[in-house]
Amino acid sequence: MVLPSPGTPRPPVPPPIAPTEAEWRAMTPAEREALLVKILDALSDPKSAMAEGRPHHKAKGRAIDMLTLHFGTTGRAIYLAEELAVLYPGEEVFAPDILAVLDVPQPEDDPRMAWVVADEGRGLSLVLEVLHQGDRKKDLVANVERYARLGIPEYFVYDRLRQQVHGYRLPAPDAARYQRIVPQMGRYASAVLGLDLAVVGDRLQFFYGMAELFGSADLIGRLKGMMESLESRAEQAQAQAEQAQAQAEQAQAQAEAAMTGLREALLAALAMRGIPCPDEPRARLWACQDPATLQRWLLRAMSASSLDEILAG
Repeated sequence: MVLPSPGTPRPPVPPPIAPTEAEWRAMTPAEREALLVKILDALSDPKSAMAEGRPHHKAKGRAIDMLTLHFGTTGRAIYLAEELAVLYPGEEVFAPDILAVLDVPQPEDDPRMAWVVADEGRGLSLVLEVLHQGDRKKDLVANVERYARLGIPEYFVYDRLRQQVHGYRLPAPDAARYQRIVPQMGRYASAVLGLDLAVVGDRLQFFYGMAELFGSADLIGRLKGMMESLESRAEQAQAQAEQAQAQAEQAQAQAEAAMTGLREALLAALAMRGIPCPDEPRARLWACQDPATLQRWLLRAMSASSLDEILAG
């Protein structure tokens, strides 16, 4: 037997194969958990993660952040996950950068160790891969064939190194091959997400109609700017009301617009930080007519840990 010389790179270990549905059903819960732990360990590749680097990590994190905030605000039932192992029966296990499954709620505390198709009763609706220094052939050739064969309706690749988007869609549910998504004015439409994808500057951006989606950092900056602007507008409206009775209606409209903006900013901040707002406190928020109170609540929403703490006093 010829031993490899020192420093010779080891050949890549092939991904584990998921059990068939019959094999999975025959396992006990403990056996299933042990298998998933073994699979997750096999998929962990620190060298691969280091090769992709921070640009890959940041692009992927920003994308999942924008999508999570958007769908959390709209209330649409969609399950989103980052690098979650996916087990199709009898197929190689894979862990896409971002996956989406329609009509599956996003739990606050997700107990899943993996997306097991045999348990979930359905496969993925969409996969988004971020390509930086990784295997181009895998993302742009092998995955295109594989994901189509698995029946995943849409597949997108954000090629960060070249600042391009590649989009693929199954033309019919029983189709075996993808068709390329033709961009319209630089945007790639996702029927699954109800959003458009495009490269803006040097970042992947999502659009809901004509509006851009924002991540947490973008939203915090805009909320701070909104607070300053809304405070100024409220003060100006009050001054105009005092100057002339004839301008009272216009001033009242401006003040209400400012308070509506504060209420919307507060609801956006709550959604961003994952703080639920049931019907009763939501009605209290909309009934509040005091800009100072709304501003105080909004400031608390930036750091408070509960709704009771925000609305106290």
